[in-house]
Amino acid sequence: MTGFGKVSFAAGLLLLMQDIHALPAFAEVKSAWRPSSAYLLDRHGEVIHERRVDFSAYRRDWTPLAAVSPALIKAVLTAEDRRFYEHQGVDWRALGAALWSALTGGVTRGASTLSMQVAALLDDDLSPEGRRRGLVQKLAQIQAARQLEASWTKQEILETYINLVGFWSEIQGVDAAAQRLFDKSPSGLTQGESSVLAALLPAPNAKLDSVAKRACAIARAARFQVACQDLKDLAQSGFAGAGGPVSTVALAPHVAQRWLEEPGKKVSTTLDKDIQRVVLDALREQLRGLAERNVRDGAALVVDNGTGEVLAYVGSAGPSSTARLVDGVRAWRQAGSTLKPFLYELALEKRYLTAVSILDDSPIHLETPMGLYIPQNYDKDFKGRVSVRTALAGSLNVPAVRTLILTGLPAFHGRLRDLGYGDLVNDPDHYGYSLALGSAEVSLWDQVNAYRTLANGGVYSPLRLTPGESDKPGRQVLNPEAAFVISDILSDRSSRAVTFGLDNILGTPFWSAVKTGTSKDMRDNWCIGYTDRVTVGVWVGNFEGDSMRDVSGVTGAAPVWLAIMSSLHREAPSPPPAPPPGAVLQEVRFEPPMEPGRREWFLAGTEMPITRLAVGANSRPRIQSPPQGMIAALDPDIPRENQAILFMAQGPTPRLRWLLDGKGLATAERPYKWSPTPGWHDLALVDADGRTHDQTRFQVRGLR
Repeated sequence: MTGFGKVSFAAGLLLLMQDIHALPAFAEVKSAWRPSSAYLLDRHGEVIHERRVDFSAYRRDWTPLAAVSPALIKAVLTAEDRRFYEHQGVDWRALGAALWSALTGGVTRGASTLSMQVAALLDDDLSPEGRRRGLVQKLAQIQAARQLEASWTKQEILETYINLVGFWSEIQGVDAAAQRLFDKSPSGLTQGESSVLAALLPAPNAKLDSVAKRACAIARAARFQVACQDLKDLAQSGFAGAGGPVSTVALAPHVAQRWLEEPGKKVSTTLDKDIQRVVLDALREQLRGLAERNVRDGAALVVDNGTGEVLAYVGSAGPSSTARLVDGVRAWRQAGSTLKPFLYELALEKRYLTAVSILDDSPIHLETPMGLYIPQNYDKDFKGRVSVRTALAGSLNVPAVRTLILTGLPAFHGRLRDLGYGDLVNDPDHYGYSLALGSAEVSLWDQVNAYRTLANGGVYSPLRLTPGESDKPGRQVLNPEAAFVISDILSDRSSRAVTFGLDNILGTPFWSAVKTGTSKDMRDNWCIGYTDRVTVGVWVGNFEGDSMRDVSGVTGAAPVWLAIMSSLHREAPSPPPAPPPGAVLQEVRFEPPMEPGRREWFLAGTEMPITRLAVGANSRPRIQSPPQGMIAALDPDIPRENQAILFMAQGPTPRLRWLLDGKGLATAERPYKWSPTPGWHDLALVDADGRTHDQTRFQVRGLR
């Protein structure tokens, strides 16, 4: 027996003595494969966001053999196992040559077949110890390869190899390698690219020159028509691309962050990839234009009116943002004037007001437990007597505060809670009269759904971001007729002109209802509106809370809102809503003619042909000072006789008098100075018959 025969015989004996672990079936390996990313799918099943969650290796989806370029298959077999389809797991010819070379001190050769390499990839015990395998480990690998060939097909072995093998650095599998190095799918790999990838297999961390040299040899052996210099250029560009950022679909990072935590997980959503792109592009373009006005951040939300499904969710889009991880859809920001529609809807629903009721837009000073409250309009101007339609469409502040006094703060606070404003966690008195002007902090998520409730005739239901969320039946929160009148006002371009002018960006060539809002010191800017099909909300500002410079609702968020709406209704304009049964259209004129006559919508039973201003008429008698819950403190450094609390009433006060703690004081026709005494006190405004028209409770603290 020759030396080679003795070596082979000894190897065979040792091989039979090995205890080999049972290898898994092909189906088990394939089903256990997990890419390093998790995927967010849109409503059509397309990937809208890929988020990497496993950093041990970079893997993508399992790639079937049929989806791989034939050039790559040829390059791999040429480089790693030329007789793959001829042997049963072990290339004895190559193995014998390698052993003989090792025993005689020749050049070290590799003899592992693809089957042997797959066996090692499936069983860690068969992996090299250090840089090379020991003899016993090599024999075990041979036996495992023969087992694999007995139960797997050649195609299954080859498919598993190209998916499990490491190509370069952290890259595992052909899909990840093709994407990272050449930004393409495995099916599109050229002969040159295939040669470069195959050249990486023996040494994934080899230097550029070594990879280029080996790729050239592989291309020649495979008889590819590609020049060696071209292969070097491909390797160089591939290395540069692989070292850069991963090219993935990333359109909804804030939604992905909520749900994508497990490798390979796929979450279906109600989002629409095309609409998401439109919203992102519109918001980014506007924020670039506002950068010089100190605007860095923005967010937008698009929902389907009928189903409540979220079609687009952009939590942050500012190219110069310094807080991109903040989710602007869920973040709390001051509402500004965006709550006014719900205040006026409540007043119409309670039949305190109609759309033609006259409100006084003139300076007002209100005493509150926190001090004097003096609301101002956005343009620092006052319009005098205006109708409810003009006050809401023009976003006038003083009429809104007067309306809140009429409806009552607790009622309005409760209505907002019913509309889903879950962020209003404090008691009504915490917000005070400024609640009418949006001092409360709310989220874009709640804002959009509240406006969607208006669009749906007052029916509220939760928003849905995934198909699996429960489809709860809607509940009637707003009066449908009052909601219809408010929608009609918010769609009225001419009434909006009192503040914004006739030619403003809020006008659309189709029916839409829209409201803007800007919070104190220009920290938050909103534009929210709806058509027959969708509700769109946009917020711009700075997540850190610093003020914008000269940015209003029509210059900040409104252009984004208009761009989104125009795109969504390019082929399907929005018709106006049909009036509900209890809405009545009536011709109205004003006496005196404060506003031109018009046809106006009313809740049935409140319609009137003439709105006449009664000379000297005011609201019902009310206590203006002291306000409810006021706490006053006696100053020990000021003589008691020089300290007083002023009792003041507003409205018609003839024959009314003050009643303090059940005892009469004086008439209420003029202010009354009362010398305070410590303790809680009840003050009432009563008439000659003892009927109470208003009352308040306050406290005086100090030395007794």
